[in-house]
Amino acid sequence: MVRLAKAIIMRRRDFITLLGGAAATWPLAARAQQTATPVIGYLGLTTAQSSAYMLASFRKGLSELGFEDGRNVTIDYRFAERDVSRLPALAADLVNRKIAVIFTDTTLSALAVKAATSSIPIVFAIGADPVKSGLVTSLNRPGGNVTGVSFWTNQMEAKRLGLLHEVTPKVELIAALLNGNNPFVDNQTKDLEEASHALDLKVLIGRASNEHEITNAFTMFAQQRAGALLVGADPYFNSQRALVISPALQLRLPAIYEWREFAEAGGLMSYGTRLTGAYQQAGDFVARVLKGTNPADLPVQQVTKFEFVINLKTAKALGVKISDNLLSLADEVIE
Repeated sequence: MVRLAKAIIMRRRDFITLLGGAAATWPLAARAQQTATPVIGYLGLTTAQSSAYMLASFRKGLSELGFEDGRNVTIDYRFAERDVSRLPALAADLVNRKIAVIFTDTTLSALAVKAATSSIPIVFAIGADPVKSGLVTSLNRPGGNVTGVSFWTNQMEAKRLGLLHEVTPKVELIAALLNGNNPFVDNQTKDLEEASHALDLKVLIGRASNEHEITNAFTMFAQQRAGALLVGADPYFNSQRALVISPALQLRLPAIYEWREFAEAGGLMSYGTRLTGAYQQAGDFVARVLKGTNPADLPVQQVTKFEFVINLKTAKALGVKISDNLLSLADEVIE
């Protein structure tokens, strides 16, 4: 009996010790849940490959305020693979995962996320007017759960047309390739038509949103004997640069594009803001939201620095003479 009593006492002590240890670990587990690594959702319209260099700048913006992917923050990526119809479902999926903040880099993806949530903070980096797009109430007072960076690409078509005309002053018919799925294609068309009238030019507009339509558009440009080309600002064209640069070179069309990446890839000229800078600023915004800033208190940042890039190697291949005046205006000349 004595031995049995001692065994019972020992088991009781072990049980109490185990219970005490478990009780000590429960609060720790609860605190670990509360301080779990925050998750940033990303919704992109194009592909992981085409967005890689821009997202590297986004992560740089995050890191400058102390957030590093894989260390104290996690980024959950979603790519629509250039299929606009997938955006609502991808946005809903991110929202259902209880993301801390969502970053988007096109107007369409930003609108899809805004439609999916009114509570999760949203930060955008887009080329369209965020007020006219319905993303924010005003630039200084965004209101709601949305803010970000705007780099105004869709408003620069007239400026690009003027630069192209200066390079090709004798060309009377200029082709313009626009994406028919871009929500601001009508505005782009109107701006180009007004600018062409002021310059006494004719503009032949071809709309394309996939590879087949791009081929058809260039066939039309060749048949109508267009003498130069303007490629409208659009994320799809940016993600498929070779599809628009190659036929322009084959048709020997002097062309101007929106981003420096086009000129670096063999396009003649580009005029627009620097994408990497806008993405880095967006990373800064996301970091500030993670630190507790309300998106409604973050005025929309407008990128105001534009860069003009000329590829002289392409100019020589096309037999295009670039004036000393334009060369002096260029921020970078690729030789």
